[in-house]
Parts: sequence; C-alpha cells; structure tokens
Amino acid sequence: MAAETARYRLLAAEVRAAARSGEYGAGGRLPSEEELALRHGVSRGTVRQAMTLLRAEGVVTSRRGARRVVLESPPLQSFAELMSFTRWARSVGEEPGGRVDRQERRPAEPEETAQLRLTEDAFVHWVLRVRTLGGRPVMVERTAYPDPIGALVAAIPPDAVSVSEQLEQQGVLLADADHTVDLVLADAEDATLLDVPPGTALLRERRRTTDPAGAPVEWSEDRYLPGTVAFTIHNSLASTALTRHRHHPDPTD
Repeated sequence: MAAETARYRLLAAEVRAAARSGEYGAGGRLPSEEELALRHGVSRGTVRQAMTLLRAEGVVTSRRGARRVVLESPPLQSFAELMSFTRWARSVGEEPGGRVDRQERRPAEPEETAQLRLTEDAFVHWVLRVRTLGGRPVMVERTAYPDPIGALVAAIPPDAVSVSEQLEQQGVLLADADHTVDLVLADAEDATLLDVPPGTALLRERRRTTDPAGAPVEWSEDRYLPGTVAFTIHNSLASTALTRHRHHPDPTD
C-alpha cells in the first residue's frame, strides 16, 4: 500500500512537470487514463489517484466523457499533499536554494512547548533559514525542533538544500501537517533578509508536522513574499479539512 501511494504521487509529479514544460501545450488535452497507465507502467487506479491530486491543485480539470485538460496556473502548493519547499519548487520547475542565517539550542518558548508537546523545561533546536527560488530570496523560515530531532538537524550542513530529505535519510519521516495561513507585515529582520521595505505584506504559514506515529517533528513559521506561492485546499462532505478562525492580531507582529 505504501509503495502504491508513493507511485501515484510520483506520477502526479511527472505529469505536473510535463504540463508546466509545455509538453501538452497551453490548454492541451492529456492522454487517456489507459495511455497514461501504459506509458508509466502503473494501474488505472494509480492514474485516477494522481489525477485527483492534480485536480485538487488546480493543474488539471476534467468533465464526464472528456479527457483532462491542462490549465494555466501559478505555482501552487496543495495541502492535499505534504511536500517540502524543495520538492514543491522542483515540481514546478524552479531551482530551490537557501541558507541558514543562524541557529541555536535554547529553552522552548510557550507556543513551541504546546505545539511540540514538550515539558516546560524542555529545549528546542531553533533555525532561521532564508529560502530562495532561482537565487532570489522568497521566504523566511523559522523552525523549532524537539531535542532528539534537533541534534540531527544541527549536524546537517548549513548549505543543504533540503532538510526534510536529510532527515528522511536518518529515518525521520514527515507524515502529516496542520497549517494555519494568514497575512503579516514584514518586521525589520524579514525586511533585511528578503530585501523589502519594513511593513511589506507577507503570506504567513504556521505549520506543525508529525511523524507516522503522530509525534511532532517540527513547528515552523514561514513568511513568503507576495506572488511567490499560492496554496490550494480540497475538502468534501466526507472529509472536512478546512476550518475558519477569527483573526486575532499577533502582539509580536
């Protein structure tokens, strides 16, 4: 089952990359399910799963009796699929990069304690990274890791492109995530790191990621330049993943 799940996600990534490279033409029709299954050596069920994911992302659409049609769309990150910044960037044809601005092991702050389910006297490994697309800074990432995970992160080279991939090689898998997205104004540090004026509107994503057993792996606050990324959410009557919250200003903003 795990191998089949990985296969449909890989197929979705391959079709997504082909669509964005222009293989099917602007607004062009995709091959049939049968043709895609034969071409990629997978079952038609795997093709349907991949198409469901791509529809949720807004990459393709379909109508009864018609083949799926590739849509023009901006770079999207779908909450239907847990994907690191690096993998998302590669999937849309961008060159990801980044650098660690600073990191430290320090006592956990109250929110970190709650989100990572730590004891009050626990420590975290905290990292401030600047993420880039094509060499341009587009996002500031502030991430706290529980001590055991933090020890692994501390050993990762500061110029490593993907922390998630490095952790996976150590046997740490990121399985699920809770996201909160809102708008904040760039503070002095954001402005310096992103080379924008203070007060610039930024898209903020706060995220807690857990491993397959449900144990928290990271608590992160990411701040994106506007126009860099759009998030998509798919929900249904059978599975409601979206909730609305009244915004309360963050006193630190």
